[in-house]
Formats: sequence, structure tokens, C-alpha cells
Amino acid sequence: MSNSTAKTVFVLDAGGTGFKFLAVRDGIEVIQPFTIPAAAKTLDEVLQKLIDGFARTKELAGSEPSAISFCFPGPADYEAGIIGDLENLPTFKGGVPLKAMLEEIFHCPVYINNDGDLFTYGEALDGLLPEVNHLLEQQGNPKRYHNLIGVTLGTGFGGGIMVNGTLLKGDNSAGGEINRMSNLLYDNTSAEDSISIRAIKRVFAREAGIDPSLSPEPFSIYEIAMGRQDGDREAALKAWDELAKSLADALANAITLIDGLVVIGGGLAGAWPVFMEKLVGYLNQPFKDLQGKPVDRLEISAFNLQDSRGVVAFTEKTGMMVKVPKVAREVWVWYDPIKKIGVGISRLGTSSAVAIGAYAYAMDQLKKTDQ
Repeated sequence: MSNSTAKTVFVLDAGGTGFKFLAVRDGIEVIQPFTIPAAAKTLDEVLQKLIDGFARTKELAGSEPSAISFCFPGPADYEAGIIGDLENLPTFKGGVPLKAMLEEIFHCPVYINNDGDLFTYGEALDGLLPEVNHLLEQQGNPKRYHNLIGVTLGTGFGGGIMVNGTLLKGDNSAGGEINRMSNLLYDNTSAEDSISIRAIKRVFAREAGIDPSLSPEPFSIYEIAMGRQDGDREAALKAWDELAKSLADALANAITLIDGLVVIGGGLAGAWPVFMEKLVGYLNQPFKDLQGKPVDRLEISAFNLQDSRGVVAFTEKTGMMVKVPKVAREVWVWYDPIKKIGVGISRLGTSSAVAIGAYAYAMDQLKKTDQ
């Protein structure tokens, strides 16, 4: 398809600290992404930054947008494109109709989702989900996966859910808001208080006996945990262990309802070598009933897709052919009693997954309007 007829989608990855803009045509980024700092004193200033960013994207892409598609923090009514009161962008108050504003200015459809949704969408299309199904096919395993739970670990704890190729938005644009789950470790707090950058820093400071203001950043705490940087290694390991334990509880609740693969992204995902094995171990750790007997935490066994042995065990062909009883002819069907889900790190990188998800979502919506 030539550039004159190909649809160009302007994409924005919006966070509390920066607005990253790019343009995608035929699934390929056609400009060098650029970022505008999000900090501003007034709502008008923030909105002007968004307008200027998309105007610059238009200039760099050399074409009008067929659509604008991006993630933006919530709470929001994403379907209507109205942004609510934001913690990370405090100038947004009382409901800001961002979609309608941008459609009036740029004369194209505008689609807004949260970052967890678009991250999950991208990984479902071109990341972990197709990779797993390809590995199953290579192993001669007839099993295929259709559902994906995506979580992002960073400043906050975000999530998204794909069910049979469709984003689970919910009736109030609140589907997949996993950060609202309760915290296993601290009563009357949210899971995000133990699954975020601030959590890693807080636990390290507590365990190391230092003032929280002196706590190193998560990457340094990861390096200390790996033994590659001087520091209190026990404190570092404890920080990542608390994250793994809290994350496992939140994911177990989600898996119980959704029954799908899990993909992890965000700034903290790169520390997977110090938390992934523990995370999967906690997912498979049983409950105890009131008589003290163990009860499986999940009906499904979880496998570590960052470990080669875990991948082999997860994808290997299991099950058997069973004969259909009480029928005139001999009929056999496939039966596999072993239920499995895999947990892996983003295959695309969080930012790329969000961009792919935003582009694909826009193209899907444009096709519907063209029909």
C-alpha cells in the first residue's frame, strides 16, 4: 500500500512525567518518537502540550492522521474520552472531554484507553500470546491460548485483559483495574502499595534501617540483590520478595476469574531475575483450609516462561486419546487433564507493546466504521 492511501495513526504514550508521541503507518513507526514533559501548572498548559505534540507529529509524519489512538491515565470514561480526577496529572479535575477536543482540532476519530489495556493488546497481537501458541505448535501440542492478562509494574500497578481477541473494558471503563485489589501483606491498603517503585524503595529502606529519603532507586536495589553492587543484599532481596508475594496474590485472583496467560511489563519488569521464580512459586503455593489441610491456590498450575525448563514443561505435549463410550462406531477424542498457564515478561518492551496496541485498536475501530 502506498503512503498516499495508507492510514496513519498518531500514537501517544501518556504518563505522569512525560508525553511520548509517534506515528504509525502500515504497522511501522514513521517518525522518530519524541517526548514532551508532562509537568504543568494549569490544565490549559497541559492541553496545549498535547495539541502541540500532535501538531508536531503531523508535521514530522507529513500526513493528516486517519486516527489518534493513545493511552491516558484514569479514572476516565474511555469510551466517551472524558478524563476524570488524576493523581499523576492533578490539573485534570471534574471531567475533561479530551476526545471531543482533539477530534474538533484534528478532524479525525480519537480513541483513548489506559496503558494496561493497550500494553496487553500489543502483547496479544505480536508478543507473548502468539509466541506461546507458536511454541505449542512446534511441540505438536494441540493446546492454544486465547486469553491474556497484562500487568505493568512501575510508578503504579496497571492491568489489562484480552478475552478471545477482545479488550475487556467493563461497563464503566474500569475493567482490568488490578491495582484496586487488596494488599495481601498490609490490611486496608491497595495492592499497588506493595507493587510499585515506591514499594521497592520503602521496603528496602525499612529493612536496611535507613531513612526512606536515602533509599536508592529500584535499579540499584535490583543490582544489590543480584550481588553486582555494594549494599544491604538481604534488604534488597526482601524488597523484591514482598513485591513477588503481593503480585502473586493479585494475579492469582485475576487468573481464577480469567484463566489466561500472564505478561508483565513496566519499568520494574526488568528485575524479573530476582522476583519471577518467587512469583511463580507463590502462585503455586497452596492455601490451608480451616482444618489445616492444603488446598490448591489455583485450579491451574503456573509455569515460569522466563526459564527454559519452565518453557519446556509448559509447552510439552501431555494428555491422551480417550474412547467415546456407548456409541456404535469407534470414536476417540483428545483429553488433557493438566491445566496450565504461563507467566512471562513482555516480549515487545512496554512502550512498543503500547504503540502496537494503540495502532491496532485504532485500525480495528476504523474498519468497523468503514463497514
